[in-house]
Amino acid sequence: MPPSLLFATAGIPLCTEQRNTLNGIAEVKRLGLDAMELEFVQSVNISKEAAPAVKKKAEEEGIVLTCHGQYFVNLAAKEQEKIDASKKRIIAAATRLWECGGWSMCFHPAFYLGRDAAAVYSIVKKNLQPVLDALDDAGVDVWVRPETTGKPTQFGDLQELCRLCAELDSDKILPCIDVAHLHARSNGKWNTAGEFRQQLELVEKYLGRKALDNLHIHIAGIEYGEKGEKNHLLLDESDFNYKDLCKVWKEFKVKGVVVCESPIMEKDAVMLKKVYNKL
Repeated sequence: MPPSLLFATAGIPLCTEQRNTLNGIAEVKRLGLDAMELEFVQSVNISKEAAPAVKKKAEEEGIVLTCHGQYFVNLAAKEQEKIDASKKRIIAAATRLWECGGWSMCFHPAFYLGRDAAAVYSIVKKNLQPVLDALDDAGVDVWVRPETTGKPTQFGDLQELCRLCAELDSDKILPCIDVAHLHARSNGKWNTAGEFRQQLELVEKYLGRKALDNLHIHIAGIEYGEKGEKNHLLLDESDFNYKDLCKVWKEFKVKGVVVCESPIMEKDAVMLKKVYNKL
């Protein structure tokens, strides 16, 4: 469990000279941040052989590592081969994060593909359980997190993910709460102090205090429309109410890692940490 709320960049900071994972970890430390998300979104881009050096560097710098799994995951695909490939991708990302000494991996779970939400929920639940079982059998001890998604066509509103995590047979699954995605998929809701409290109350209702002590959060400014997310923005160039969100995090005494996914992620991550620490 992280000792407090930690602030991270989504990947190697843009200002890093000689961009690689080890230099990225050092740069995160230099910036005064606490964590870094490994971006496995296209592929698991750290080899098994390189993982021990990443783990050692993170331990030396006191940096917590998370990862974002591959985009090519759909646990409710209509083709069995796509489901099988999705399972393998989640297992591969979580395993490599574990070998790097990391703490929590997230992934976009599924698409509705025009089907009833309840039917898709059942399919995702059925297909995610064997992934969790395989990781448990292999001794891979990281949080596995389906992420709230940014478009209404994607499976992943907060309530269905909280319910999913509560019903699956594993003590290592919790949702990744992308607050920008929730704001976008609702076309502008989830953006007041009262709504941010509702988010955390919902998480605690389904998953208990342990979930609030182990949050994995994504944040960015975001442009959106009726169909949801369009693209990420800097926080101060968006309408996202991050100052009230920080107040609610403080009010609930949450712990975990906040990963900033803004276009200049280190700028917003440093700014967000300052805002939070001043409260």
